[in-house]
Amino acid sequence: MAKKRTPRGKWSKKDLNLLKRLFPVNPTSKVAKKVGRKTDAVKKKASRMGLKKSKAYLRRIGRA
Repeated sequence: MAKKRTPRGKWSKKDLNLLKRLFPVNPTSKVAKKVGRKTDAVKKKASRMGLKKSKAYLRRIGRA
């Protein structure tokens, strides 16, 4: 079941914490579904927050 979308541009503290925890070790599309946002919005927000995929995650998907 998809989460109800937050108004455009508004990221709740809960969503930001979830993003910080999930983004480094999960596919971006999965994180987007969890926070009820489009994949591009999650990529942009993660970038602005300085979040990156973990080395372990990148190795797991064959990109490191």
